[in-house]
Amino acid sequence: MTDRNDSDSHKGTPKDSHYARLRRAHREAQPKPAENGTLHLYGLHTVRAALDNPRRKLIRLMATRNALARLTEGRSGDIPCPVEAVEPKAIDRLTGTDAVHQGVLLETRPLLPKPLNALGDTDLVLVLDQVTDPHNVGAIMRSAVAFKAGALVTTSRHSPVETGVLAKAASGALEHIDHLEVRNLAEAIATLSAAGFQTVGLDSDGPDVLENTAKGPKIALVLGAEGKGLRQKTRATVDDLARIDMPGAIRSLNVSNAAALSLYICRARL
Repeated sequence: MTDRNDSDSHKGTPKDSHYARLRRAHREAQPKPAENGTLHLYGLHTVRAALDNPRRKLIRLMATRNALARLTEGRSGDIPCPVEAVEPKAIDRLTGTDAVHQGVLLETRPLLPKPLNALGDTDLVLVLDQVTDPHNVGAIMRSAVAFKAGALVTTSRHSPVETGVLAKAASGALEHIDHLEVRNLAEAIATLSAAGFQTVGLDSDGPDVLENTAKGPKIALVLGAEGKGLRQKTRATVDDLARIDMPGAIRSLNVSNAAALSLYICRARL
């Protein structure tokens, strides 16, 4: 089931080792901001959203002629940073040839995560327990914004930093949701519970389905890492555990798909 996110419930199995290797590979391969603290964002949706975000510190925009025309179509005002007209190969050299940059790249400063006490007025929060794959985190951000979650809470360790890969997967959502970073997830969950949130951990061993468990009036949905699911401390800290009922032959979902489905269920109950 999804909470274990394609996981095996028994530790030490070959499947556990497989996911451990995947998480390690993601951490090692994950690009970091350059030494000068800059970040390369690419893709039309991602760059357009970043240009419109007043919190972004923009440095320069690199774009092909066609991409710049698409980027500025219907836009009022000038691009708020220097623009450099380039050929696609110039962007390839910065992103790698596998990146789908659509002819546009924005050099900018990363957005700084906020502390938990910066949480604004919201009735739905998404909490990630060491989800490390930047593609998954970006996709989760996109779903979170679509279902009007007010914040995404992650740990300062064992979570991906902001990168072009994550931002591309988020398709602009990075600019529309507060990213809150905490050192101790169990303490953060307890703080959310004390603030009136029902903290619900998604787990295949949950005693009831999410539709019956999520009640509100405010919900903090907690999802575990790829493979291993929620950590034991997290399972013991949340107010409730719940599962997603899957009557079909496949009994698990990727964590980003599980997040989208769970957010839909929770939003319908608020």
